[in-house]
Amino acid sequence: MDLAELTSLLTPEGLRLLDEVGPVASTDDVAAVVSRLRAAGHAPERVSAVVGQARLRHRAETKFGPFAARMLFTRAGLEQASRLAVAARHAGRFRDAGVRRVADLGCGIGGDSLGLAGIGLEVLAVEADEVTAAIAAYNLAPFADAVTVRHARAQEVDLTEVDAVWLDPARRTAGHEETRRTSSDEWSPPLEWSFDLAARVPTGIKLGPGFDRDRLPSGTDGHPVEAQWITVDGATIELVLWTGSLAREGVRRAALVVTGDRAREMTAAGDSVDEPVRPLGEFLHEPAGAVIRARLIGDLARDLDAGMVSDGIAYLTSDTSRMTPFAQTFRIRESLPTDISRLARALRERGVGTLEIKKRGVDVDPARLRTRLKLRGSASATLILTRIGSARVALLADRL
Repeated sequence: MDLAELTSLLTPEGLRLLDEVGPVASTDDVAAVVSRLRAAGHAPERVSAVVGQARLRHRAETKFGPFAARMLFTRAGLEQASRLAVAARHAGRFRDAGVRRVADLGCGIGGDSLGLAGIGLEVLAVEADEVTAAIAAYNLAPFADAVTVRHARAQEVDLTEVDAVWLDPARRTAGHEETRRTSSDEWSPPLEWSFDLAARVPTGIKLGPGFDRDRLPSGTDGHPVEAQWITVDGATIELVLWTGSLAREGVRRAALVVTGDRAREMTAAGDSVDEPVRPLGEFLHEPAGAVIRARLIGDLARDLDAGMVSDGIAYLTSDTSRMTPFAQTFRIRESLPTDISRLARALRERGVGTLEIKKRGVDVDPARLRTRLKLRGSASATLILTRIGSARVALLADRL
C-alpha cells in the first residue's frame, strides 16, 4: 500500500466499503470483488486499497482473531507482527516489573502496543515508515488516551520519560508488499544499537527464533539478559531477549510453549547438559522447538526419565509414556526397512494409507518420499526417520 491508496482508504467511504466487503480469502474471491467494485464506479486506488486490506484481514485472523476485522495492515507489517495473545504475555512482563510507560520502537502496525495499552500501560509507539506509522495510529486509536504514535527513527527518540523499551527491529527490506529478509547488519534499528540500549535500559528485544546464539549478549550481574524462545501451537515463532528488571532473577534460558489458551514454561540458569544416549525404548519424545532452541533438552529428558536417541539428534527415548506439554510423544510400534521399495511394501502390508512423516538427522524430503511410497489403506501412523549412531532407522509409531 502506498500513501495515495492509504489516503483513499482512510475516508468514511473507504472504511465503510472495506467493512462491507469483509475478509477475502481466495484469489477467485479477490477477482470477483475487484470486478464488482469497479463496476460500481469506485476509483482504482480505492478498489486496490480495499481489496488488499480485505485479503490481509483474512490472513491476520490467525494472529489477531476477531480484532483483525477492525484493523489495517501492510503485508510486511503483518508478517512481522506478534500474535496478539503473545503480545499480551509480553505486556504482562512489563506490568509485573513495575513499568508504567513503555517505548515501542519499531512498532510496525501496532500489535505489541495493543497488548501493552490493553493492560493499562502508557505507550510511546515509534515507527520509521510513514504509511506504517499511519496504520499503527489507526489501529491504536481506541487507546488514544494512553498511546502516542510518532513517525520517527528509533535512534532519534528521547527516552528520558519512559521506564522501559520494547524493540522489534525491522528484519525485512523496506516496503509494504513483497519484501525479503535481511542480515542483522541491515536491521532497523541496527542490532548493535539495540543491544547497547538494552544494556542501559530495561528492554525486551524480539528476534527470530533462529538467531545466532553466539551473538547473544552475555549481560552482567547488575544488568542480566534472559533469552526466551516461544513456541505457539507447534510453531517456534520468536526469541525475546529481556534485560535489566525485565529479566527474571536466576533465569537465563527459557522455553515458553503455548497451546491454545494454555501456556507452560521451562526455565534455567543456563544451557542444560544433555542426558547420555540410551538404547531405543518403547517411547520417543520430540521436544518443542522452544526447548530445543533454548538448549533445555537435558532438563526435559530428566523430567521424562529419558535419554538421547543419538548424539546431536533432538529426539529422546524412554520406557515410560509420561506426557508433557514440552514434547510430542510417540509409542514405537516397530522398526521398518529404510530402503524405499521395502518400506513401501511394509506399509502396504500394514494397510497404512495416512502417514505423518517426521525426520531428524537424515536428508529426506517427506513430500517426495510420500509420493514414492504410493500409500493406500485405511490405517494411519507416524513414520519417524532418524539415525542411531551411524545407522539410519525408520520407526513406525503412533502419536499419543
